[in-house]
Amino acid sequence: MKANNTKRNIVLGILFFLPVAFLLMLYPAKHNYEPLNVVHNNVSDIQKFKGLEQDSLKLKEHITVLGFLGRAPLKNAIAASNLKELVYDKFKGFKKFQIIIVVPEGSQEEVVQLKSEVNTYEDLRFWHYVFGEEKEIKALFNSLQANVELREDLSTDHVFIIDKDLNQRGRLDGREKKEIEANKPKYSVYSYNTIEVADVKNKMSDDMRVLFTEYRQRRKGKFDDSNTRRAQDLKQSNE
Repeated sequence: MKANNTKRNIVLGILFFLPVAFLLMLYPAKHNYEPLNVVHNNVSDIQKFKGLEQDSLKLKEHITVLGFLGRAPLKNAIAASNLKELVYDKFKGFKKFQIIIVVPEGSQEEVVQLKSEVNTYEDLRFWHYVFGEEKEIKALFNSLQANVELREDLSTDHVFIIDKDLNQRGRLDGREKKEIEANKPKYSVYSYNTIEVADVKNKMSDDMRVLFTEYRQRRKGKFDDSNTRRAQDLKQSNE
């Protein structure tokens, strides 16, 4: 009986202290929080583009993941599936979140087929396809900061994070902790490769969480908007 009481007390002690330990682990993380960098300003909006159901869509006032699947979107089904499973499914419940996929006029039929492949009986009302002419798609892409180029079919495996004010978000210093410790050279993250699962699952998902945390703090009046100033300072220092 004494042994049973001892085991019970140990279990109760673990159950009591485990949540406390978890909160203590979160405490320094909150204080080390830094907002997601603004890596580029004045991204073009999409008023000139048409939605699949002729609906009016925009980037302004939304947190958007922006992608380009080109003239043959079915060829990029893997990229779309990774984006759906690793990003959309995680963040579809967040306010003002959307995924916008840009495709050229004339690819509507393939988009309908792609929708049926990506849709696994889940709510995709925050996932939109928009259609535009080649010059409009290139103009939108050129309004982004990118270290990749559109293919000839107007597609890329990379997607971009755009905030509610048409700022492109990413990392001015994209190094992970191990890379910093190894004194690796700095590099910026402007986009995320949807074919590289680790890039989307880890880096992009983390960055999306940070951005949603920023907007949650804004609503509570607890956000110090020094991020934009840091981006502007860095830009001026490089001019």
